[in-house]
Parts: sequence; C-alpha cells; structure tokens
Amino acid sequence: MTVVRLGYVAMSMNLQNCSPSQTMTFAQFSKIKDREAAIAKLEKIAKSNLQNCLRLLRHNEANDIKFFRFSSKLIPLANHDELHDWKYMNNLEDPLMDIAEFIADHPMRVGFHPDHFVVLNSQQPDIFKMSLKTLRMHELLLKGMNVNPEHRCVLHIGGAYDNKEKALEQFIHNWGLIPVSIQRMLMLENDDTTFHVNDALYLCEKLGVPQIFDYHHHLAYYEDLNWEPHWKRILNTWKNSSLPVKMHISSPKSEKEFRAHADYIDVEMFMEFLNTVKGETKELDCMIEAKQKDNALFQLVHDLKRYSEIEWIDKASFHIN
Repeated sequence: MTVVRLGYVAMSMNLQNCSPSQTMTFAQFSKIKDREAAIAKLEKIAKSNLQNCLRLLRHNEANDIKFFRFSSKLIPLANHDELHDWKYMNNLEDPLMDIAEFIADHPMRVGFHPDHFVVLNSQQPDIFKMSLKTLRMHELLLKGMNVNPEHRCVLHIGGAYDNKEKALEQFIHNWGLIPVSIQRMLMLENDDTTFHVNDALYLCEKLGVPQIFDYHHHLAYYEDLNWEPHWKRILNTWKNSSLPVKMHISSPKSEKEFRAHADYIDVEMFMEFLNTVKGETKELDCMIEAKQKDNALFQLVHDLKRYSEIEWIDKASFHIN
C-alpha cells in the first residue's frame, strides 16, 4: 500500500485576482524617473504576489491539498544587473511571516521549480553566476517562510552543448563550486529532450541528490522505454531525505504535440504508473503539471473515484492497494 498526495503548480483557476506572478519589466521600471519610487513599486508587486500565495495556501487547505509549488516569479527583477544594490528581502518580512505562520498551523509540502535559465552545467561564468543568484533568492524565500530549504527546488540538468557526456561532467565540476546550502536545496529531474532517466540517475547517485521522475518526460525521451527496472534506484536517491518521494505527472497535449502539457491528466496513464509502483514506497507526492492547474487536480480526483483499488484519505490524498 502507498499513500499518494496530489499537488499542483503556482496558481489557481478558481481564485479571482490571485496571480502570484505579477511583474514589471525593466523597460517599465526605467520609465519611472524617480528610482526610489520605481523600487517601491517593485516591492509593492512582490508583496502582492506573496499575499496571493497566502490566499492560494488557504484555498489548498480548504481542499485538503498538502502539496504545492510556488511560482518562481514572486519578486520581479530580483536579480537584474541594474538592480544589484536592491535589498529586495528587506521589506518582505511581514508577508513571508504570514505564510510561515500559516504553514506552521497547516503543514504543507511547498517548494519551487526555478525557470529554465537556471543552468548549473554552463561553461559561461556569467550564466553560472546568475543561476546561483537565482537559487540564492529561492533559498532566502524559503527561509523567510521558515521552510527548511533542503530538497525544495527542482532543476533540469541543463544543456548538452553538442556533447552530452561532457555536459554531465561539467555539471559535476560546477557542483563543487556551489555553496553547500544550495546543493542541499536541489533535486534533479529527467527532461523531455536532452537528459533522460539514466542521465539524471548518473548525476543523482554520484552527487547524492534526489531524483524527480517525470513520467511524461520519460515517455517523450528515453534511452530505454522500460523505466520500471530503474524505479528502485530512483527511490534509493531519496533514502537520506526527510521528505517523501516526489514525482511529476502530466499528459501529452496530443500525438502531434506530445511534449506539450495537456489541460488535464489522462487518468488511465496515471493509474498505469501507480499500479506499477504501488507498495514500493510508503508515500508518494505527485505534482500535477497541467494547464488547468487546480482544476486538473479536481478533475483527476473525480476520475480516480471509479477505481476500486483507491481508498480516499481526504479530498486530495489516497491509499492505493
């Protein structure tokens, strides 16, 4: 028997005026002649994004959703070169503490998936340095929420740069340049174009990093379509983590656009996966990556209710026997 918890990404399709990703471009920032006023506007946007995160967490609690990914766009222009002197965390203590208090009262697994421009195997020092700055921002946000940063950020491995084996070794080389606190924050995911499950396992086992298995990505790009022999190795990468095993679930938009995410989850595809892995681990957190966000979760719950092997714990968690 395995306990499965469902989660979703960043924003709700049901809450009005609740985007956690409101932004300001640098061009817009530059048009405000008073720099202090421009920074004040950035801070107002960041506070609003965090306040909306709290609304999202309340929405999750009302629906028994204990697993959620925050937007990585909470603080617009946080790492822009022209704003290197902006201490963006200074005025975010109160909204972050509100989130911290809510999570303390309503325990929930939260984390981040930084954007694709965070590339840790880059050979270009400027890209690597900016990637570390972005990860440091995520670490500060987690600490501001009183969330232990360990294993809270999912990353793709990066680019192949015309030589995948060399790119993997570059990742290992660069890993030694990453602060230990950020190393501890990271998990690695197989992707759908460049680094398959075996590549991710190679790095995760070598570096002691948990692997996020993305089932849809695997179906889109693999060395061997048969992933089941690797499942115990994937589970083993989690043996030193205090958190349950985590994976990503999404469905192809269409045969023609196989890599694109569909609006909802194909329940038969999901059940095929669950029936293969059930009993292998006590707990499994499944992050839904679907265009319809929380609506995709609600629809999946509805669709799963016809399966007799599932016993519901609450509105978003179940046992599979």
